[in-house]
Amino acid sequence: MRVYGKNVAKEVLNKNIKRVYLSKNFNDKEILNELKERNIQIRYVDKNKLNSMEKGNHQGIIIDIDDYEYYPLDEIEKEEVIIMLDHLEDPHNFGAIIRTVEAAGYKSIIIPKDRSVEVTPTVMKVSAGTLENVKIARVNNLVNTINELKKQGYWIIGTAMDGTDYKNIDYKGKIVIIIGNEGKGMSRLVKENCDFIASIPMNGKVNSLNASVAAALIIYEAVR
Repeated sequence: MRVYGKNVAKEVLNKNIKRVYLSKNFNDKEILNELKERNIQIRYVDKNKLNSMEKGNHQGIIIDIDDYEYYPLDEIEKEEVIIMLDHLEDPHNFGAIIRTVEAAGYKSIIIPKDRSVEVTPTVMKVSAGTLENVKIARVNNLVNTINELKKQGYWIIGTAMDGTDYKNIDYKGKIVIIIGNEGKGMSRLVKENCDFIASIPMNGKVNSLNASVAAALIIYEAVR
């Protein structure tokens, strides 16, 4: 996987780095010193070459690393609060949610293996160096995973427009907070297996919030 940007670079410097591309005028001493200490070979190229390799804001550094290694579910089950994403598709939303989860002090996210966003360079860039502190598991079936988590003592809190005001939900104890797909929301079977449905009141002309914004509101309500 090819990742880019200074914050992401600082996050992955302890991983298995295959290759590093730097612009000829790259001058971040912290990154340069770390690369030197690890004896990582650097290939200096001009800005046009970097631009052709990556369309995002690479900040003069692109790194080839191994693909993200997902965590097994049994490690996720050790956490008091788990965030589950029901077939989220936008990598920017995923990255923003990872950042919120880490900022809130939580550590675990579950995503499905099919029809879902994965950990990509864009996700790593948007998460702004927080992915190293968050565990992400991929599962074959969300409903089966929900039922397994219920056996472990978790309460399942879904999000939709037709539920209880999110401020009136009890977030104490072991909980799973489910954020639905950007356009369709939670799937029917996932929704049917929730213990509670949390809703964010809409007082304006729009009838929904961006998935990452909604996730942030509910996650921090759980923190409160």
